[in-house]
Amino acid sequence: MKLHELTIHQARQLLRAGEVSSVELTRACLERIRAVDDRVGAYVTVTDELALAQAREADQRHRGGEDTPLLGIPLAIKDVICMRGAPTTSGSRILENFIPPYDATVIERLREAGAVILGKTNMDEFAMGSSTENSAFGPTHNPWDLARVPGGSSGGSAAAVAADECLGGLGSDTGGSIRQPASFCGVVGVKPSYGRVSRYGLVAFASSLDQIGPLGKDVRDCAILLQVIAGHDERESTSMPLEVPHYVTALEGAEELSGVRIGVPHEYFIEGMQPQVEEAVREAIKVLAELGAEVVEVSVPHTEYALPVYYLIAPAEASANLARYDGVRYGFRYPEAEDLWDAYRRSRQHGFGAEVKRRIMLGTYALSAGYYDAYYLKAQQVRTLIKEDFDRAFEQVDLLIAPVSPTVAFRIGEKVDDPLKMYLSDVFTLSVNLAGICGASIPCGFADGLPIGLQLMGVAFHEATVLRVAYAYEQATEWHRRRPAL
Repeated sequence: MKLHELTIHQARQLLRAGEVSSVELTRACLERIRAVDDRVGAYVTVTDELALAQAREADQRHRGGEDTPLLGIPLAIKDVICMRGAPTTSGSRILENFIPPYDATVIERLREAGAVILGKTNMDEFAMGSSTENSAFGPTHNPWDLARVPGGSSGGSAAAVAADECLGGLGSDTGGSIRQPASFCGVVGVKPSYGRVSRYGLVAFASSLDQIGPLGKDVRDCAILLQVIAGHDERESTSMPLEVPHYVTALEGAEELSGVRIGVPHEYFIEGMQPQVEEAVREAIKVLAELGAEVVEVSVPHTEYALPVYYLIAPAEASANLARYDGVRYGFRYPEAEDLWDAYRRSRQHGFGAEVKRRIMLGTYALSAGYYDAYYLKAQQVRTLIKEDFDRAFEQVDLLIAPVSPTVAFRIGEKVDDPLKMYLSDVFTLSVNLAGICGASIPCGFADGLPIGLQLMGVAFHEATVLRVAYAYEQATEWHRRRPAL
């Protein structure tokens, strides 16, 4: 196995044994990026000098006897997470030249754990999209089929992991933006519970929905990454002051699932779903039953309203959050404005892409006088009903199982001119964010040579249960071992 093909836990063993250095590991990943990223387009910025400096420091720390969880491990970071001294564009022209003067909390924690940061990955502009086609810097391509999308909005991180351009990565998930690209790219992605991971330093899209989480080559790697980034942060008001379980230890003995109750919500198996996707998910449910889990059918009746509720709440919050990009304090400023109002108008006109403008207009309309009660307030009320559906379901079961997406990865350009068709790509993932619970995507099969993802949804702050069941399934199958032939 080549160095860039290693998982995080495999690389850690070699580093601890002194069989490989972090510099060697980092150079292998950088060479892989140079070899394939002109075709994949996973990265917006490659921080090669920084990465090699961090790798040399990690090797020195190893020689000094240190053994932190990610010491010397090369990772990729979605370009929506602020990193001191490196561009953070959020996939937008309006932040093309923005270099944050501080680190996000998750970056601080990665640095403390000894991680090596290879660069910033491509994404849908301000995380608004399901295909990574909305980036101002061009689309990312799916490593399994370069004519297809990697999913979005964390498509760059998912593609980088799948293409072995890093050992693991971070993304953000507002309505499925970790889980859906993980599914499309055949990797593992975890959306932690709202409040489990600090959002300090995350460029905001929809503040009541956004959450940072890991993408990895297998479940153990995601458990390692989540262990490092999770935990309370006093600088972030929604960060929960809860003890973080030991996620890696939770995987021990997970091969047997007796006593675990798994719910299958029938609302997630809909008309028009790709038949091979349903077959793969149904087969995965059988595997979990063979491992000892009790499988029961449950109902989450308000699921059909998740899509319209999300596309009222998320754009409304985006409308407020994106008001800060006015061309005055930072970011792009139109150089030939006639006055202040013209500067506002033209900076946004030329700085924002079409999808961002569309969502700002949707959100502003939903919040406007005369429509607030009819749209935004009503959506918040239905959001409560969706959360209550999950609360009732979790009184009966430990977690829920469903598809991640109704289809496998679609072709680049196929849905870009039909926003509603694009929005339907996230129909199975939105509810998790609306309810604030945790979720994950793990590979469970293939259709036409493209990966299929299995979605696990767990009780809020019970990521350990989700990871344990995901690991049990992973160990009983071979899907996660497959790699695209780039």
